[in-house]
Amino acid sequence: MKKLALIISLFSLTILSAQDLYLHCGNIVDTASGKLVKEKTIVVSGNKIKSIQNGYVAGSATDIVIDLKDKTILPGFIDMHVHLESQFDPQVYIKRFTNNEADVAFESAVHAKSTLMAGFTTVRDLGGTGVNIALRKAINKGFVPGPRVFTSGKALATTGGHADPSNGMKNDLMGDPGPKEGVVNSVEDGKKAVRQRYKNGADVIKITATGGVLSVAKSGHNPQFTLEEIQSITSTAKNYGMSVAAHAHGDEGMKLAIIGGVQTIEHGSFMSEETMDLMIKHNCYLIPTISAGKQVAEKAKQPGFFPPVVARKALEIGPIHQETMAKAYKKGVPMGFGTDAGVFPHGMNAVEFGYLVEAGIPIKESLKAATITNARLLGMSSELGQVKEGFFADIIAVDQNPLSEVKTLENVSFVMKDGVIYKQQ
Repeated sequence: MKKLALIISLFSLTILSAQDLYLHCGNIVDTASGKLVKEKTIVVSGNKIKSIQNGYVAGSATDIVIDLKDKTILPGFIDMHVHLESQFDPQVYIKRFTNNEADVAFESAVHAKSTLMAGFTTVRDLGGTGVNIALRKAINKGFVPGPRVFTSGKALATTGGHADPSNGMKNDLMGDPGPKEGVVNSVEDGKKAVRQRYKNGADVIKITATGGVLSVAKSGHNPQFTLEEIQSITSTAKNYGMSVAAHAHGDEGMKLAIIGGVQTIEHGSFMSEETMDLMIKHNCYLIPTISAGKQVAEKAKQPGFFPPVVARKALEIGPIHQETMAKAYKKGVPMGFGTDAGVFPHGMNAVEFGYLVEAGIPIKESLKAATITNARLLGMSSELGQVKEGFFADIIAVDQNPLSEVKTLENVSFVMKDGVIYKQQ
């Protein structure tokens, strides 16, 4: 009994001596109202925000004070569209044949760290080889630093469509990939493919509802699934507790995806006003990814950077993308925030904020999209997206007020995720 009492006493002593972090914050952006609140102390205990107090409060002698009085504080950003496994360069197409899974894994760990250090503490990874699932596990176990990851594993395509893994290969290497490899050609294939993603450990389903830019296939915007196939995918995903994101550039494929029940449209380059109305009607969210459109259009001007079939599509889609996003916002289409990082360098995700401002979207709206809106889309609205008591301690800081100087978001000076400080300048 005496030994048990000693163990209980030591355990109690450990709890009492546990350190809290006291963050003295000059300004905090309230992402719900889009306003600044001044001179607050955020108390972090474990991985949660314990309290937010007025003024600069000191804790006990064992607590740690972090001086952020000259900074502006925000909740960690959420990027709803990244590809952590790769970063595009002219060698990407040949790397499919030269890189092993281990090579992809080591590269993805570097990209994950870059993303976290840029202030993006949560991401939705929308398509890779499946290494992204292992990466999520490694981050969760603390093996590598990175953002909180929600991943689709391998995206779903049709034969020859965007995300068919055998596109561009010579005939004897193409084979006939099916649902296990993420290729769907029927209602039954759709069900099987979703169930396979669930078995593999995916959090979300991604379909390529239309052609894309970087795949070695001639069309950038033709519809690539039937309505019935999409409905089989969304209904099966719902049964397994997963939402569906739809890559879509072309208008007809977008309509099918929206009617078919997807949660988000990724890119939306050639969206018509009729489709914008349809998105509003179905409460389907647009994830803009202006950064990717800008990047591919610029790189397509460099001879040899892309294969000719890809360069043509990039030059077609790039110039119209930002204009479409501006029209969608004015129309009232629900919008989240995503970048398609991996098409451009990881860690540059915050340039998207500037492009959204250029499109006429107020910075406070984009900040809300990248926090509160995206948290809701992930089913995490009571835990992510706000600097608020009881929420995860995902906290970042920048040197200036982003409501008046958007470029400051590209230089994050402090990063905390789950109560752990990863960056402090």
